[in-house]
Amino acid sequence: MLEVKRKDNESFENMVRRFTKKTIQSGKILQAKKVRFYSKDSSKRKQKESALRRLDMSGKVEYLKRIGKLDDFLTKRYGK
Repeated sequence: MLEVKRKDNESFENMVRRFTKKTIQSGKILQAKKVRFYSKDSSKRKQKESALRRLDMSGKVEYLKRIGKLDDFLTKRYGK
């Protein structure tokens, strides 16, 4: 755990700046981001299937927007 003590006649902003600098140098922020945004690797096949599913759905939504039936689609799909 990092600890920063206020020096004599030091402003609060300077103390916060020193603390921020120490946290960046220690690597704690990078470590926290790695843990937060970690996702398990999926297989190539699953990635391709997911991408194709997204493309297919976006194509359907575009088509429904063009013909003016997007509201009906959302009502049936999500019950809104």
